[in-house]
Amino acid sequence: MVLGPVKLVFRSFQTRNASNVSFIGIGQMGSRMVKNLLKKGQEVKVFDVVPAAASSVPGARVCNSAAEAAKDADIVITMLPTGDDVKHTLTQKQGILEGIPKKSLFIDCSTIEPKMAQELHRISTENGVRYIDAPLSGGVTGAENGTLTFMVGGADGDLKEAEPVLNKMGAKVFKCGDIGAGQIAKLCNNLILGITMIGTCEAMNLGIKLGLDPKVLTNIVNVSTGRSWSSDTYNPVPGIMPNVPSSKGYEGGFSVPLIAKDLYLAQAAALSCGTPLLLGALAHQIYRTLILQGYGDKDFAVVYEYLKGQSKNQ
Repeated sequence: MVLGPVKLVFRSFQTRNASNVSFIGIGQMGSRMVKNLLKKGQEVKVFDVVPAAASSVPGARVCNSAAEAAKDADIVITMLPTGDDVKHTLTQKQGILEGIPKKSLFIDCSTIEPKMAQELHRISTENGVRYIDAPLSGGVTGAENGTLTFMVGGADGDLKEAEPVLNKMGAKVFKCGDIGAGQIAKLCNNLILGITMIGTCEAMNLGIKLGLDPKVLTNIVNVSTGRSWSSDTYNPVPGIMPNVPSSKGYEGGFSVPLIAKDLYLAQAAALSCGTPLLLGALAHQIYRTLILQGYGDKDFAVVYEYLKGQSKNQ
């Protein structure tokens, strides 16, 4: 009589450890992250407000709502454009909270305001759900190759549960501190990214206009003090590197509106603590100008094309 209940408890523990994972937000990054989960043997339920996006990942189980995706899930991951999008997906009718089991773990990988991360934590906790913020770095290249870096804010125990799943999508996971700390790290990182991409584009444009071979200039920069991720991994000049947006008409990748949004969030955070962001503010305005010049549907490396002196609308 004792063995029956013991077996039942054991099976329940095994199922829990297997982590039923749901993923909401199947965009440029999310689709690649889900593909890596599937490649590593993880079953995944997916949902996106664009049905075609949700159906774009072979092997994933497509759901009709966030609530359906979250049902019976041990871990629910979101990868969405803004904090308001995450909050809406969490709390709306047929949202995550209508499906996610109590004590399950909600991981938000979006880049949002640190204060919004704290609000999402409060809402989740009030509804019996655990929450961590886990924004990431590495771009579409890192998402494709499974080499993303995750920056996590939250409790140690929750990170321990999340880490095996995050490691199926990335190469490094950092504990940054309490809720919202992951977002702070991400905004600082993208502040550097937005500025260095413009600097790389300016230098490449200058060298090419003065007659240098762009491949020679790139090779020099990448072993010299001007080297950065924007030059050696995501070069903005078409034809320098295969399989990056600049060599594909600046399609896909990290869109101009998203880097502009991240720089806006960095400025808002800086205002809250009285910290000047001189280059950050200028970079923000440059990317906003790109949107007005017709480059809003392109990868942010398209600033190189803008610096060549012709608007997309001309």
